[in-house]
Amino acid sequence: MSAVREFMTTDAQCIKENQSLVDAAKMMMDLDCGSLPICGDDGKLKGMITDRDIVLKCVAAGRDPREMMARDLASGRPHWVDADANVDEAIEMMETHQVRRLPVIADHKLVGIISQGDIARNYSEQRVGELVEHISERKRMNA
Repeated sequence: MSAVREFMTTDAQCIKENQSLVDAAKMMMDLDCGSLPICGDDGKLKGMITDRDIVLKCVAAGRDPREMMARDLASGRPHWVDADANVDEAIEMMETHQVRRLPVIADHKLVGIISQGDIARNYSEQRVGELVEHISERKRMNA
Protein backbone atom coordinates (compact mmCIF):
# COMPACT_ATOMS: atom_id res chain seq x y z
CA MET A 1 0.00 0.00 0.00
CA SER A 2 1.25 3.48 -0.88
CA ALA A 3 1.46 6.30 1.64
CA VAL A 4 0.01 9.72 0.91
CA ARG A 5 3.49 11.29 1.19
CA GLU A 6 4.52 9.34 -1.94
CA PHE A 7 1.78 10.98 -4.04
CA MET A 8 1.37 14.48 -2.58
CA THR A 9 2.57 17.78 -3.93
CA THR A 10 5.23 18.95 -1.49
CA ASP A 11 5.49 22.64 -2.37
CA ALA A 12 2.12 23.59 -0.89
CA GLN A 13 1.94 27.08 0.56
CA CYS A 14 -0.43 28.49 3.16
CA ILE A 15 -2.20 31.77 3.32
CA LYS A 16 -1.90 33.02 6.89
CA GLU A 17 -5.20 33.46 8.71
CA ASN A 18 -4.51 37.20 9.20
CA GLN A 19 -3.79 37.91 5.52
CA SER A 20 -6.41 39.59 3.34
CA LEU A 21 -8.41 37.95 0.59
CA VAL A 22 -6.53 40.14 -1.88
CA ASP A 23 -3.33 38.47 -0.64
CA ALA A 24 -4.98 35.06 -1.07
CA ALA A 25 -6.10 35.88 -4.62
CA LYS A 26 -2.63 37.14 -5.57
CA MET A 27 -1.05 34.03 -4.08
CA MET A 28 -3.44 31.81 -6.08
CA MET A 29 -2.57 33.74 -9.23
CA ASP A 30 1.19 33.45 -8.61
CA LEU A 31 0.94 29.73 -7.79
CA ASP A 32 -1.58 29.06 -10.59
CA CYS A 33 -3.97 27.29 -8.23
CA GLY A 34 -7.60 27.65 -7.18
CA SER A 35 -7.32 26.90 -3.48
CA LEU A 36 -5.01 27.40 -0.53
CA PRO A 37 -4.76 26.01 2.96
CA ILE A 38 -5.29 28.62 5.68
CA CYS A 39 -2.67 28.34 8.44
CA GLY A 40 -2.51 30.02 11.82
CA ASP A 41 0.52 31.80 13.21
CA ASP A 42 1.35 28.49 14.88
CA GLY A 43 1.58 26.80 11.46
CA LYS A 44 -1.49 24.66 12.12
CA LEU A 45 -4.20 24.17 9.54
CA LYS A 46 -7.28 26.34 10.11
CA GLY A 47 -9.16 25.67 6.89
CA MET A 48 -9.12 25.92 3.11
CA ILE A 49 -10.00 28.83 0.87
CA THR A 50 -10.93 28.68 -2.80
CA ASP A 51 -11.13 31.27 -5.52
CA ARG A 52 -14.86 30.54 -5.58
CA ASP A 53 -15.10 31.35 -1.84
CA ILE A 54 -13.51 34.74 -2.48
CA VAL A 55 -15.92 35.54 -5.32
CA LEU A 56 -19.13 34.31 -3.71
CA LYS A 57 -18.58 35.02 -0.02
CA CYS A 58 -16.77 38.30 -0.39
CA VAL A 59 -17.03 40.05 -3.75
CA ALA A 60 -20.61 39.00 -4.62
CA ALA A 61 -21.68 39.74 -1.04
CA GLY A 62 -20.41 43.32 -1.45
CA ARG A 63 -17.54 42.98 1.01
CA ASP A 64 -14.07 44.44 0.58
CA PRO A 65 -11.42 41.75 -0.13
CA ARG A 66 -8.73 44.12 1.18
CA GLU A 67 -10.40 44.16 4.59
CA MET A 68 -11.77 40.61 4.79
CA MET A 69 -9.22 38.14 6.17
CA ALA A 70 -8.60 34.53 5.19
CA ARG A 71 -9.72 33.46 8.70
CA ASP A 72 -13.18 34.88 7.89
CA LEU A 73 -13.64 32.07 5.36
CA ALA A 74 -12.13 29.30 7.51
CA SER A 75 -15.38 27.79 8.71
CA GLY A 76 -16.01 24.38 10.20
CA ARG A 77 -13.44 21.73 10.87
CA PRO A 78 -10.86 21.40 8.09
CA HIS A 79 -10.52 18.02 6.40
CA TRP A 80 -6.97 16.71 6.12
CA VAL A 81 -5.02 13.47 5.87
CA ASP A 82 -1.89 12.28 7.64
CA ALA A 83 1.23 12.01 5.47
CA ASP A 84 1.65 8.36 6.49
CA ALA A 85 -1.97 7.38 5.76
CA ASN A 86 -2.73 4.98 2.97
CA VAL A 87 -3.75 6.63 -0.31
CA ASP A 88 -7.05 4.74 -0.18
CA GLU A 89 -7.84 6.62 3.06
CA ALA A 90 -7.25 9.92 1.25
CA ILE A 91 -9.50 8.82 -1.61
CA GLU A 92 -12.22 7.80 0.84
CA MET A 93 -11.99 11.19 2.59
CA MET A 94 -12.20 13.02 -0.73
CA GLU A 95 -15.29 11.04 -1.67
CA THR A 96 -16.93 11.46 1.75
CA HIS A 97 -16.29 15.21 1.99
CA GLN A 98 -16.67 15.91 -1.75
CA VAL A 99 -13.32 17.63 -2.10
CA ARG A 100 -10.76 17.43 -4.88
CA ARG A 101 -7.75 18.21 -2.68
CA LEU A 102 -6.73 17.51 0.89
CA PRO A 103 -4.06 19.16 2.99
CA VAL A 104 -1.45 16.66 4.17
CA ILE A 105 -0.29 16.95 7.77
CA ALA A 106 2.75 15.55 9.61
CA ASP A 107 3.62 16.47 13.19
CA HIS A 108 0.65 18.87 13.26
CA LYS A 109 2.06 20.94 10.35
CA LEU A 110 1.16 21.22 6.69
CA VAL A 111 3.66 19.26 4.57
CA GLY A 112 1.77 19.04 1.28
CA ILE A 113 -1.47 18.71 -0.64
CA ILE A 114 -2.86 15.62 -2.30
CA SER A 115 -5.24 16.20 -5.20
CA GLN A 116 -7.25 14.17 -7.65
CA GLY A 117 -4.51 14.95 -10.17
CA ASP A 118 -1.79 13.54 -7.91
CA ILE A 119 -3.80 10.37 -7.52
CA ALA A 120 -4.62 10.18 -11.24
CA ARG A 121 -0.92 10.28 -12.13
CA ASN A 122 -0.09 7.46 -9.74
CA TYR A 123 -3.11 5.20 -9.31
CA SER A 124 -5.22 2.81 -11.35
CA GLU A 125 -7.57 4.33 -13.91
CA GLN A 126 -10.51 2.45 -12.46
CA ARG A 127 -10.00 3.80 -8.93
CA VAL A 128 -9.47 7.35 -10.21
CA GLY A 129 -12.64 7.08 -12.28
CA GLU A 130 -14.58 5.98 -9.21
CA LEU A 131 -13.19 8.91 -7.21
CA VAL A 132 -14.15 11.48 -9.85
CA GLU A 133 -17.57 9.90 -10.29
CA HIS A 134 -18.32 9.89 -6.54
CA ILE A 135 -17.24 13.49 -6.02
CA SER A 136 -19.07 14.76 -9.12
CA GLU A 137 -22.23 12.76 -8.37
CA ARG A 138 -22.56 14.15 -4.87
CA LYS A 139 -21.80 17.69 -6.02
CA ARG A 140 -24.59 17.44 -8.65
CA MET A 141 -27.02 16.15 -6.02
CA ASN A 142 -26.20 19.08 -3.72
CA ALA A 143 -26.33 21.73 -6.47
